[in-house]
Amino acid sequence: MRISTSLTSNRKMKAGALELGEGSKTSIPRGGVNRGISILDFILRLITIIGTLGSAIAMGTTNETLPFFTQFTQFRAEYDDLPTFTFFVIANSIVSGYLVLSLPMSILHIVRSGARASRIVLIFFDTAMLALLTAAASAASAIVYLAHKGNAQANWFAICQQFKSFCERISGSLIGSFGGIILFILLVLLSAVALSRC
Repeated sequence: MRISTSLTSNRKMKAGALELGEGSKTSIPRGGVNRGISILDFILRLITIIGTLGSAIAMGTTNETLPFFTQFTQFRAEYDDLPTFTFFVIANSIVSGYLVLSLPMSILHIVRSGARASRIVLIFFDTAMLALLTAAASAASAIVYLAHKGNAQANWFAICQQFKSFCERISGSLIGSFGGIILFILLVLLSAVALSRC
């Protein structure tokens, strides 16, 4: 009678442990999932560096001179003619520099998947860089829209009919920057998931 009672209580304890997920041998260890998240984080950071740095270079090297000119005037468009584009180049350069500096911390998370304090620091700075990049890309996209469409009510004429190469480059540079915004959102979410599993 005592043996059957102890067997029944042992079975209940094992069943309870299985329900809690403690006794399952097939469950994935938390360190393995966090290591996978950290590897993905590192890869996304590399891709984001390429996107933001490419955007800064594309915008910063954009200029076009029209083939016709008068005795006193030469028609030329450069990115630094507009402060918004200058802000865009500076913001993308800052974000690229930050991402390069954050790579060692991302490697640290691959090695030590249970690190908490460094993940909190990364979430904080990633969110700040996301805000900066969003502000720069949004401001630049408004000017790019005006360059393409103009605004008749404000007497702003579309310049893209004349400066086609200039407009193609500034439009293309926005793609990398908005791609960087999406990747930063993923980076913040990945860090939050990894932090919740520590």
